[in-house]
Amino acid sequence: MDEIARAVEGAVSDGASELACAKINLALHVTGRRTDGYHNIESLVVFADCGDVLGAAPSADGRMRLTVKGEFAGSLTETTGPHDNLVTRAASDLARAAGKAEVPPTKLTLTKRIPVAAGLGGGSADAAAALRLLNREWRLNLAAGRLAEVARGIGADVPMCLASRPLLAKGIGEKITPVAGMPTIPIVLAHPGIPVETAAVFAQLAARDGEPLPALPAKFASLLEVIFWLRQARNDLAEPAALVNKAAVSAAKALMRDPDCLFARMSGSGAAAFGIFITLQAAERAAERLRAAKPAWWVVAATTLPS
Repeated sequence: MDEIARAVEGAVSDGASELACAKINLALHVTGRRTDGYHNIESLVVFADCGDVLGAAPSADGRMRLTVKGEFAGSLTETTGPHDNLVTRAASDLARAAGKAEVPPTKLTLTKRIPVAAGLGGGSADAAAALRLLNREWRLNLAAGRLAEVARGIGADVPMCLASRPLLAKGIGEKITPVAGMPTIPIVLAHPGIPVETAAVFAQLAARDGEPLPALPAKFASLLEVIFWLRQARNDLAEPAALVNKAAVSAAKALMRDPDCLFARMSGSGAAAFGIFITLQAAERAAERLRAAKPAWWVVAATTLPS
């Protein structure tokens, strides 16, 4: 895919790279609140062929170092430094799981191409990319199940980002089931530049015990069947996000107004949104229109990864 090729080429030139695919919650129902204060959810999740890029190369000074660069590097370093980034956490946890006394000396380069706190799984996707990349580059050969155990210790969304394929997420997001029969979906992702904290959104929930997602078909026969299913589902975090910041739903509304958009919704806790189009070419034209109308916004045309 051209988007992946461009991302990898721009990450590092002296080592291996891994794409941290953007996570998209096509639908998200909040089904209950747990005694520990967290919420149970059910979410249909897909991943885009665009995202952050993590590169790895041997470190000359015998230490592990992380450099963050890219369009959204500044937004990330405002809240987290190289030593407490989820990428370095993933590297340390992976080395420990493999029985290594020390983390192998590695120069890591994280190119932030996805907005921070946007509802696109950025930090979790970065950690998952680190697990996949370093398991390979350090020649640890840990099995998928062991990698998933390490991922669960880092965060609830990391196991699903480790898979980076269509799935159904339950619990607090850690219980995942692959979804078969999901086609590639042409989309536009848009973010108005407004960070929205997930905890603040959940705090605004009026109803915390919604019904589960509608039953999924054994296979979606077409893109239109996906849209028909989505119209029966919701994102229960959209209204609470608007209470946190009324502009949180602006991207979804802007995409809905495009004449070629078949369906649009906020992803996760926002404020990023996705719009579905009949072809990638139609999505690219819509992205051009939205960028012209909202030059300060982040807007990308992409496709989702199929089952």
